[in-house]
Amino acid sequence: MGVTMKLDKSDQLFEKARKRIPGGVNSPVRAFGAVGGHPFFVERAEGPWLYDVDGNRYLDYVCSWGPGILGHAHPQVVEAVQRACAGGLTFGAPTAGEVELAELIGACVPDVEMVRLVSSGTEAVMSAVRVARGFTGREKIIKFAGNYHGHSDGLLVKAGSGLMTQSVPDSAGVPEGYAASTLTGVYNDEASVRALFEENCGQVAAVVVEPVAANMGVVPPKPGFLEFLRCITKEQGALLLFDEVVTGFRLGLGGASAYTGVHADLYTFGKIVGGGMPLAAYGGRRDIMSCVAPLGAVYQAGTLSGNPVAVAAGIATLKILMDDPGIYERIDGRAQTLAAAFQKAGLTVNRAGSLISAFFVQDGKVENYEDACRCDRKAFAAYFNRMLERGIYVAPSPFEAMFVSDAHSDELIEETCEAVAAYFSGI
Repeated sequence: MGVTMKLDKSDQLFEKARKRIPGGVNSPVRAFGAVGGHPFFVERAEGPWLYDVDGNRYLDYVCSWGPGILGHAHPQVVEAVQRACAGGLTFGAPTAGEVELAELIGACVPDVEMVRLVSSGTEAVMSAVRVARGFTGREKIIKFAGNYHGHSDGLLVKAGSGLMTQSVPDSAGVPEGYAASTLTGVYNDEASVRALFEENCGQVAAVVVEPVAANMGVVPPKPGFLEFLRCITKEQGALLLFDEVVTGFRLGLGGASAYTGVHADLYTFGKIVGGGMPLAAYGGRRDIMSCVAPLGAVYQAGTLSGNPVAVAAGIATLKILMDDPGIYERIDGRAQTLAAAFQKAGLTVNRAGSLISAFFVQDGKVENYEDACRCDRKAFAAYFNRMLERGIYVAPSPFEAMFVSDAHSDELIEETCEAVAAYFSGI
């Protein structure tokens, strides 16, 4: 599974890119800043493999940060995209495909009685938060430290050291006023949420949460935590918003509501729902979504929303998942095998379905952002680079998930487990 690791062309492209693109990349983590060195540039992908411009091949456990549940370039998805392209790339007008995709989403997640298609996860969450505010007539929202909901201004907020903190923008260029209505709680900590509601009685429009956190590494909810959020939001007249940009159709066809048994008022989906194309969605209860223009006063629009090519990819992907529910049993089982290999190596491992994180911490559980931050970043960087040398590509950050796709065969999983064992035994 090893690669030659000649990166001459990638290095040349990176130098060119840095002259025209900030940091040489179009999304920060791609720059390999957390692991050192320069990124490789991808030429093509197929199944579980990535091929770079220098001819190196990598077994891919990033899967484009989640969309690739079927593996890369699945023939049925590619064929659907090609057919759609032949009919035109964009219309700015309704198509039958949009209706079909909306119906498929509703069939998988019955809580989503109405849905609006958009182009990115950031746009979906930003829009859903606006709907929650418009529906409740309230301004404040509660989010959790370590839960990532896209880069819209009001959600780029970091937590302080206490259970309740003054909201501080987590990015330059975000006015403090944008973040002032965003309250930050501690994931898996009921007391922090209760305190925020008490301090802001009657002012909270929604609690926004990753039902299984996947952006501080994988951190599942503690038993009863999501049930508590459902209960307190109902008591306080606030909405519960599940951000399923990562977990939607990943934990199972029914997403987090089926996986956990807890039902939200609003949902956002990305990644898998677009089949690898730029597409996302937000939706939920009919009475809430009826607030969205042109039915209601909450405005949201997009020239490329419901793009026919992206919709075709999403439809093809969901149909494959619906036609072969055994996919989830296969990828969950393979993820469990990988998790066991990391546990045997002495790491703290969190898993939810086919999402895995191996945390480089010496002791204890990882249940929130503060726990995740105890990760030994230098140790992770050394591990990342050694795996890459062996032709295994994991996320270049200790705070990202490892994704298993249906293209990862049992044999490839076993080879990965052997590589993990060899690394931690010093071979």
